[in-house]
Amino acid sequence: MKKIRAAVVGYGNIGKYSVEALEAAPDFEIAGIVRRNGAQDKPAELAAYEVVSDIRELKDVDVAILATPTRSCEQYAKDILSLGINTVDSFDIHTSIVDYRAALTPVCKEHNAVSVIAAGWDPGSDSIVRTLMQSLAPKGLSYTNFGPGMSMGHSVCVRSKAGVRNALSMTIPKGEGLHRRMVYVELEEGACLEEVAKAVKADPYFANDETHVFAVPSVDEVRDMGHGVNLVRKGVSGKTQNQRLEFNMSINNPALTGQVLVNVARASTRQQPGCYTMVEIPVIDMLAGDREELIAHLV
Repeated sequence: MKKIRAAVVGYGNIGKYSVEALEAAPDFEIAGIVRRNGAQDKPAELAAYEVVSDIRELKDVDVAILATPTRSCEQYAKDILSLGINTVDSFDIHTSIVDYRAALTPVCKEHNAVSVIAAGWDPGSDSIVRTLMQSLAPKGLSYTNFGPGMSMGHSVCVRSKAGVRNALSMTIPKGEGLHRRMVYVELEEGACLEEVAKAVKADPYFANDETHVFAVPSVDEVRDMGHGVNLVRKGVSGKTQNQRLEFNMSINNPALTGQVLVNVARASTRQQPGCYTMVEIPVIDMLAGDREELIAHLV
């Protein structure tokens, strides 16, 4: 069986866990790792792989896993899709997903490629659960309660602010889909906490949630990569009231994101050219193995 050749673009937390998930997948091989500095200061754990600064230096890449900050995903995706290489990413700004999908769709079709966007665990696998819950109780309300835990996208956002050396954003559930953001920052010398807090709270990542910003001597001393979610829907099946559905998950955040990205990288090779979110892809396409055997096992 010909294995799917995947490149990992970026080697932060998500990139590292994506490599681990690829190593564990029976139907993948790693085509290489793309890092800003290429092979300079190449980590020991990547000794077996080609490490480059541009994906064009790699051969026969089927799909690129974009382990990059959300706000750079579109730039990377358009560039790589134009090479006829599929892309997958964990873009996580919920309110921008429809526009992002619309921007990539014509690029995918022009270059006969597939992109799967917003493929983490939320948005991503949680989106599939919400879709299933709504199908089971079409009338009703759904609540997504995150945490307590580290939000990678929010943390990256804070680290981009002027005066911030390092940052951690923790999500604390308040119930009924409301959240509190607890942000811990290491400030650069001379930086003003008040100005940093103002910039953080004005950002779309934080603008709709209660947000508190604290200065700490070391972010690493308070970092925890654990996270979780509680999904609840209460609604109506047919004409029957009081149907209550619940899903709970406690996870290592970047490890699950890396696994989901590998799952959709596999699924991308089974779709027609275009841009997809996870709710548009058959779940079975995300699994390794023979389809008939999977059906016999899972149904």
